[in-house]
Amino acid sequence: MTRDEALMLVKKYLKNKNLVKHSLAVEACMKALARRLGENEEVWGLAGLLHDLDYEITAKDPRRHTQETVKILRDYGLSEEILRAIEAHAGCVACQTKMEWAIFSVDPLTGLIIAATLMHPSKKLREVDLGFVKRRYKEKSFARGAKREDIEQSKNLGLDLDEFISICLEAMQSIDTDLGLA
Repeated sequence: MTRDEALMLVKKYLKNKNLVKHSLAVEACMKALARRLGENEEVWGLAGLLHDLDYEITAKDPRRHTQETVKILRDYGLSEEILRAIEAHAGCVACQTKMEWAIFSVDPLTGLIIAATLMHPSKKLREVDLGFVKRRYKEKSFARGAKREDIEQSKNLGLDLDEFISICLEAMQSIDTDLGLA
């Protein structure tokens, strides 16, 4: 599957523009992490882009989240590596590989970075720095849905938290227009 085909699927299944933006953010972070870790950017990017494909379908039954995505994507011949990473991001299977740990940690971090940007006086992603994100990160009541313990599993990638956040922040800044935060 090409990136364009994957994006068409995302737009077909996700009508909420913010969910599409979230998928783009996770894709950008996954590609940047793959680059940093010497992994396949295309494969990691596809996992990130497609990870929430069934989010709207399973909204009333979150226990099914990722199951429908896997059913849909099997017909497209995606690798088990990608399908397992998609399942791992939601905790449906235990993380074992770097890609699985990455998507598990990236998913909540993108939400935290977006929330921090919306709190920033400029509301521009390019003006947010690591220090600003880390201050918001330390506020336990801020962006409660962004589970800090999940983000901290980035240690399984051999990265410290600051480097992990920086990689993702820079990746998201590179697509700030697509995210509506330019």
